[in-house]
Amino acid sequence: MAEIKPLAAYRYDLSTVRAEDVLTQPYDKITPEMRRRYLTRDAHNLVRVILGESLSSDGEDSNVYTRAEGYLRQWIGEDVLRRDPEPGLYPYEQTFTLPGGGPAHTRRGFIALGRLEPYDRRVVHRHEQTLSGPKEDRLRLLRATHTHLGQIFMLYSDPAGSVEAELFARAKNPVLEAGDEYGTHHRLFRETDGGVIARLQAAMAPRPLVIADGHHRYETALAWSQEEHRRLPHYAADPAPWDYAMMTFVNLDAPGLVVLPTHRVVNGVADWDAGRLLERARQYFEVHERPVSAAEWAQAWPALEAELAAAERERRPAFLAALAGKPGLYLFRLRREGVDLARELPGYNAEQRQLPVLLLHELALHRGLDITPEAVRDGQHLRYERDAHAAVRAVWEGGAQAAFLLAPVAPQTVRDVALSGAVMPQKSTDFFPKLLSGLTLYRIE
Repeated sequence: MAEIKPLAAYRYDLSTVRAEDVLTQPYDKITPEMRRRYLTRDAHNLVRVILGESLSSDGEDSNVYTRAEGYLRQWIGEDVLRRDPEPGLYPYEQTFTLPGGGPAHTRRGFIALGRLEPYDRRVVHRHEQTLSGPKEDRLRLLRATHTHLGQIFMLYSDPAGSVEAELFARAKNPVLEAGDEYGTHHRLFRETDGGVIARLQAAMAPRPLVIADGHHRYETALAWSQEEHRRLPHYAADPAPWDYAMMTFVNLDAPGLVVLPTHRVVNGVADWDAGRLLERARQYFEVHERPVSAAEWAQAWPALEAELAAAERERRPAFLAALAGKPGLYLFRLRREGVDLARELPGYNAEQRQLPVLLLHELALHRGLDITPEAVRDGQHLRYERDAHAAVRAVWEGGAQAAFLLAPVAPQTVRDVALSGAVMPQKSTDFFPKLLSGLTLYRIE
């Protein structure tokens, strides 16, 4: 059973600071240049807490994590951060256009506390693996601050749209409005009516939850919760405050949920031979040349995207490739006959074996180019590129050996893979836009 609760969040006092000057993108999306820009905006920008600077003099008693807690205490003491007087839910709306333009989209969700559950309880489900380094860093920050500073992006399924209907029907007066560097307009509301909250809690209870973004933060929060229970074995309350984390819940069946593809660019493969790759790949794929030149690329790309989307609907996993030494582009589409994926990929389940990104990694990168999964995990030969134009241009201008272009993964596919107990390859999904950090803080005092 999914358990959510309202929270009395700490929020920036917008009579003291401007929202645009203190809010940030999630910590793992902040580049060094973005960090420098945030620091110039306001001394209270959240980047000082979520992505502080290490000093050569750091030690056990003074370090990036203790300074983060110091900033929070200072800002609370100055009333720059104020705690809301009563618990509530926070409806959250983002209006945006996709990279490259097009019509506006609106994504809705709500911020609340979600009960932390080990994956084996089958309440919360992951769709990707995590790395130990980022988790250790976030755990040390959480130990020092006792504060959840960003939101875990959670998906639930509600084709009828009934769960949040009442919540957003009442969301009239935003408590915060802000734009970000990607042109997204963010609006935050607050709901404290007990009846509205109780009805939403009941509607959410039977629904499985799938982590869209924030796997590292989720697992860090769970680890810290378990640490606190070991540290305080006789704590009276059950559940304890640290058994919850701050989450934004989004209906995966709503039209505003957008997942962007992440393309693959290959370099550094010894004895590169595009012909050998094509020969090996034809064991598994129908390979069709698309005679597109660099001059024609921009005009041709929408039709090529549509071709990938059509293959996805037909459940014929497909991807496009630009290959150094070969003109044009190549469409790789799983053969209709003669390929037994259960035999070829016995370590994966049926849901995983329908993922184009998985077949790309296993049958093209691994078996076609000898790029092993271990090499991918170690960051060898492969980089990730959101912009299809940049990926293809890298090959045609001599800066890469290959670029593999993918269609976006449907949110329902993410759900199905996660609920099957499986995971997707690294960088399979890019939920756009990201949830801003600093809208609400959950501080355990």
